[in-house]
Amino acid sequence: MNIKRAKEEIKNTIAAYLMKDEYGAYAIPVIRQRPVLLMGPPGIGKTQIMEQISQECRIGLVAYTITHHTRQSAIGLPYIQEKIYDGERRSVTEYTMSEIVASIYDKIETTGLREGILFIDEINCVSETLAPTMLQFLQAKTFGNHRIPEGWIIVAAGNPPEYNKSVRDFDVVTLDRIKMIQVEADFPVWKEYAESAGIHPAIISYLNVKQQNFCQIETTVDGRRFATPRGWEDLSRLIEVYEKLGKTVDREVVCQYIQHPRIAKDFANYLELYYKYENDYKVDEILGGVIRESVCDRLARAPFDERLSVMSLLLARLNDGFRRLADQEERLSRLQELFGQMRPGNGGSSAYDSGLARLEGLAAGAMAERKYKQDAGLLSRREDRLYQDTQQVLEEVIKGLKKEHIQEEEPVWEELQKEFARKNEDYEAQFDACSTMLEHAFDFMEAAFGDSQEMVVFITGLNTGFYSVRFLQEYECRRYYQYNRSLLFDSQEQDILRKIESAHV
Repeated sequence: MNIKRAKEEIKNTIAAYLMKDEYGAYAIPVIRQRPVLLMGPPGIGKTQIMEQISQECRIGLVAYTITHHTRQSAIGLPYIQEKIYDGERRSVTEYTMSEIVASIYDKIETTGLREGILFIDEINCVSETLAPTMLQFLQAKTFGNHRIPEGWIIVAAGNPPEYNKSVRDFDVVTLDRIKMIQVEADFPVWKEYAESAGIHPAIISYLNVKQQNFCQIETTVDGRRFATPRGWEDLSRLIEVYEKLGKTVDREVVCQYIQHPRIAKDFANYLELYYKYENDYKVDEILGGVIRESVCDRLARAPFDERLSVMSLLLARLNDGFRRLADQEERLSRLQELFGQMRPGNGGSSAYDSGLARLEGLAAGAMAERKYKQDAGLLSRREDRLYQDTQQVLEEVIKGLKKEHIQEEEPVWEELQKEFARKNEDYEAQFDACSTMLEHAFDFMEAAFGDSQEMVVFITGLNTGFYSVRFLQEYECRRYYQYNRSLLFDSQEQDILRKIESAHV
């Protein structure tokens, strides 16, 4: 199955394992809660989804790459304990608590989360001395003499033997005690994630045409050659930063992440052309309403790859705007929730000397909430930025109130209403800007292609973009719905791309 389905399966498993009956006991007894074992190629997101699952399920996460551990760190160190048996004193070997089990109790202590996931990565690549411990772990949910606390679900991950020469096969006894999930690379699913995660548009558009290069691992006489989803995502982040620094991403840089010489060279060449098209076609001018006939004619006569790259540039710029709008909307929602607590007569004011003191208490509470969620690992990077942005707004409002010597409840509330109105105006301005850019994009597409198959690709891009779909649920774009009905029908994007490509070979 693909990584998206695997994620849902694990979330469903967690919900089932943590469900309790009317007596407060787990509906599935702990002894029947099989550990989940994810098996699949490296770099497809097995580790990454664990953080997402933890955050979405609001449970703890303790993660270990077991190949970094020795037998002693996994099961604990031996020590001598004196015990009495049949009236005689005996020396007995005991073990200190495993570092891994202790980490679970530390997580419970620091976060208060009594339920969570213990994730063990590369579980089938351990040393010979540690292998029996891993079998015991999967079969009995223990490290040494210490059992994993109830409420903590075991999830492990490993690579098939064709990807790692250190892999050890599990015996039937172990396999019969686990819940096995086989995971495979799936570009359409990754593309859906990439759109929401802001993967560089050059990578998305390149892989859209060269899907065979998305996840490729080969063994040659010269060694391993590979390109993985993890490599593409990490390269994307580097490209973004290099663009801001004004540095060049050439073949030598790409090879550091895409360790497959042919694919790295191919993408480096594509990226160079991508930047050239960005400069030649001046996409920002197009979305600003400047549409030149010469540019439209040039694109209409251009090869398939060039057309697709320009459409990808258009969609990328639009999605940047849609993403900023979504961020503003979530900040507004957060501010509305916080400011609503300051409404006069909403309760809680008696504990404070003034409205300003109450607002300062609210800001301190919001900061404490963020710190708790950070420590518990319950905040994604995007959510953390939302907390930081709203905290900054609160601090600026408090600073302004102090400067104007405003402290009473009613005047403080009036200032909060004004601040919310200003933020709402910013949101409305961004919404209007996104609407205008989308209309200009349609102007350009119509001028260059009319209602051709290229328009189908453009519409399909809007339909599959995470933030564009969200925007189009709010903005009624007449031409989008017109072309969506008249052109797409039940067509699949890849069929369309193949037809266009074959027509221009």
